[in-house]
Amino acid sequence: MNYTEKIQEKLFLSRLNSFDTEVFIEIYRFYVDRIYRYIFMRVRSKEDAEDMASEVFKRTWEYIYKKENNIAYLNAFFFQTAKNLITDYYRKGREDKPLEDNEVARITDENQQDLGLRIDDEKDYSEIEKALELLKDEYREVIVYYHIESFSTSEISKIMNRSKGAVRILLHRAIKELKKHIKSTNV
Repeated sequence: MNYTEKIQEKLFLSRLNSFDTEVFIEIYRFYVDRIYRYIFMRVRSKEDAEDMASEVFKRTWEYIYKKENNIAYLNAFFFQTAKNLITDYYRKGREDKPLEDNEVARITDENQQDLGLRIDDEKDYSEIEKALELLKDEYREVIVYYHIESFSTSEISKIMNRSKGAVRILLHRAIKELKKHIKSTNV
């Protein structure tokens, strides 16, 4: 998150913690695309990702207003909730569904180029996607948070419940492993 987004989150939290119910619409508009994109990259079904994104906001609403709890980091809370829903999704035995035509290319933004990999066409996207699937969950997760969602290591540490140093090491290892898998598919 950039500085402006961090300030916006603090304003949202202030209003939420004072039970301003109108702010939830603004929060939804601010976060929905990020949450949807994160979920879609993991479940690969447009319909399921939409349903799960809605569920993230519903659970957040219930957590704050029905239980009268305060949230310290809204961004981290949303992504942790999404992560939990994805875990539940796969525990229930859902199968991977095939990607729709060019769907990953549409939802993946320019930040993915930070991977130090050349992404020029659909073939490059599919190679990265295949390589990501070969990674351990925590490697895939940290790459998505950092390179696709543009989270700082500090934000990732809150979501993943790890120290910032551990996140940096994990990210380094994940990128190294991703590059190794991409090279092996290109040989």
